[in-house]
Amino acid sequence: MLKVSDIRELIRLLDETSIHELKIETDDITVTMKKAEAGVPVSVQTASAIMPTAAVTMPVETVAMPAPVAAKSPEQPSAKEETGYAYIKSPMVGTFYRASSPTTPPYVEVGAKVNAKTVVCIVEAMKLMNEIEAEVQGEIVELMAENGHLVEYGQPLFKVKTE
Repeated sequence: MLKVSDIRELIRLLDETSIHELKIETDDITVTMKKAEAGVPVSVQTASAIMPTAAVTMPVETVAMPAPVAAKSPEQPSAKEETGYAYIKSPMVGTFYRASSPTTPPYVEVGAKVNAKTVVCIVEAMKLMNEIEAEVQGEIVELMAENGHLVEYGQPLFKVKTE
């Protein structure tokens, strides 16, 4: 069971990121948080198998920031068109970066050969830089996310022609 201090810490972490919504589910509890507009308190909802759903509203000091622009989410091609191709998808919600810093070259470009352990990008989530590996062997044929933009869980980042 979450304590009030745990909920406050989650709110603080959510407030410090560009993520606008967070949902955490375990066997006995579900916590959903949505970032509020400037000046409006953040709403936190918890549900537990042991106790009824409760809503907690806590004021959070927020800074007005422009809303992140989500990368284009291409329509999924039909299964027939997919033969011989795989997608490297984002394992989490976060900010997509093609390189480890603005001054270094991207991890991969179109035409690059990758294997299962090749690092292809970084997804920043809650101030943590997560290196994303290809998990497939082949050649990058399309970049499907924009550098520095928000990506969603399961969103295709790269299209790979498999070998």
